[in-house]
Amino acid sequence: MDTTARRTGAGKKRATTVVLSILAVIVFLFSVFPVYWMINTSFQPNNQVRARVLHFWPDNFTLRNYGTVLFDQNRAQFGPAFMNSILVTILTVAIALVFAFLAALAVTRFRFKSRKAFIIAILIVQMIPGEAMIVSIFRVLDGWSLLNSIGGLTIVYVATVLPFTIWTLRGFVNGVPAELEEAGMIDGLSRTGAFWKITFPLLAPGLVATGVFGFIQAWNEFLLALVVNARPEAMTLPVWLRTFQTLTGTTNWAAIMAGSTLMAIPVIVFFLLVQGRMTSGLVSGAVKG
Repeated sequence: MDTTARRTGAGKKRATTVVLSILAVIVFLFSVFPVYWMINTSFQPNNQVRARVLHFWPDNFTLRNYGTVLFDQNRAQFGPAFMNSILVTILTVAIALVFAFLAALAVTRFRFKSRKAFIIAILIVQMIPGEAMIVSIFRVLDGWSLLNSIGGLTIVYVATVLPFTIWTLRGFVNGVPAELEEAGMIDGLSRTGAFWKITFPLLAPGLVATGVFGFIQAWNEFLLALVVNARPEAMTLPVWLRTFQTLTGTTNWAAIMAGSTLMAIPVIVFFLLVQGRMTSGLVSGAVKG
């Protein structure tokens, strides 16, 4: 009886595993297909893309779309837009992490009168859509002479990313017991030394996770960049990609897909690099804890 019951239970587990694996593969295919279609379209001629017949494989393989994206002199250049996006994104992530980290520490480790009000204010600011403040943002930056500049767009992005970053880091800081620092201080470390040698390594995964969020949001943001940095020399990549769409002529969808593919590469590379550091940070934090 016990052997039969064990075999039945093992059979049910195998069936459940098979079903879950099939569902995982289906979800994976649905998630990957849009990316594949974007890459596939980028290697097809534009007239073939606009045809009614679907081509699931680039049978008329061409690199002309990438040449148009990289070297076409009739529209804004890819290189300056790429550098603008890189600078704005790096500055946004660095500044947002510094301020969010200090704010999360202050809210979690210290007790002050306006602490709860500050936390509630973070939530309220996070609920306000950025589109509702476009006019105000434009007028403020115009008054500061920061329109069409890296600094002006960075300020806007930092203000957009900061509330969620503070809230996320607050959860990570709150998950690290303060007793660890106290134990380090008992062993002879100063408060600053205990923080940097014990607490900070445990918070590294949280910093990486919030950094990924800030990177993706700053890299892909379109509407605020369109309003704040509209000049060709100040465009970021999402705004630059819009130049391939025309109201009177034919939209070059193949070139748009090629540009979108190039835009996705830095995000993928950044995530792959950070993913390894996130894993190592989790492991080292667990050992040190």
